Amino acid sequence: MFLKRHWWALLYSLLLVAFTVYLALDTFVISRVYTTVPQQTDSASISETQPLASEGSEGTDATAETTAEMVLTENTYSDGNISITLTEYREYDTTIYVADVMLSSAEYLQTAFAQNAYGRNVTEKTSEIAQGVGAILAINGDYYGVQESGYVLRGGVLYRSTPSSGQEDLVIYADGSFAIICEDDVSAEKLLSDGAVEVLSFGPALLVDGAVTVSEDTEVGKAKASNSRTAIGILEPLHYVFVVSDGRTEESAGLSLSQLATFLEGLGVSTAYNLDGGGSSTMYFNGEVVNSPTTNGKTIKERSVSDIVYIGY
Repeated sequence: MFLKRHWWALLYSLLLVAFTVYLALDTFVISRVYTTVPQQTDSASISETQPLASEGSEGTDATAETTAEMVLTENTYSDGNISITLTEYREYDTTIYVADVMLSSAEYLQTAFAQNAYGRNVTEKTSEIAQGVGAILAINGDYYGVQESGYVLRGGVLYRSTPSSGQEDLVIYADGSFAIICEDDVSAEKLLSDGAVEVLSFGPALLVDGAVTVSEDTEVGKAKASNSRTAIGILEPLHYVFVVSDGRTEESAGLSLSQLATFLEGLGVSTAYNLDGGGSSTMYFNGEVVNSPTTNGKTIKERSVSDIVYIGY
């Protein structure tokens, strides 16, 4: 009798639950590939000597090249075009990994998509994406794939131009310089026409012109005040830092955004930007994950992400 009287209500409830489950799966689980990106050259196939751009002087042939032998240690890499030094710090009861990067050209600062494809919920581990493109150094990116808006400009190709109100982005230009913009103020098309090569849409900015731009109360959504963090910064032309901090464990408490910004200020960084953190925070260097990524604080395991920022050929 009860079912006969209330069948419509039960049916409506079942349909509502099914629709809610579908929305959740569509938002966070179901993968949709929109564009496949042409496969980039794997640097593993490059010989152990790389071309070194000649510093030259007046009267020197601009096309002349010399070579420098690749030098690799546990904490360093250099080949004449790329120089990386990895240093581990201990601040705020937290382990912080800093990769100091110097380049001969901005072309070696790159980004890559998971599974070599732009789409929604298309993911891989940071180390897997890095290995696929032959990265020397890599950190997780902005995890664009779980958002429906926010600019996505990668490698000089505009994939998404829908602005997100109030969104603060990091713009990387062809010369390797950094700028912080708000999507309310400039279109993605204008950024592209002005020479932008990469736009990362997470945030917030941590430093602008050497000054801290976050307060002690600034946080990302509902993130924990102390968390695993990923950031990228520039000190001077073609001189960068990639930074990842551990967090969520007894061994490493994690950083607030204010602490992260203050730490970067102490390194002499001019412009710095916060990337996706928490369980996503991962640094890969010389074929290995160097930090301890964790989502729950108990299991050390990489989270699959949409994209990476990396150094490589």
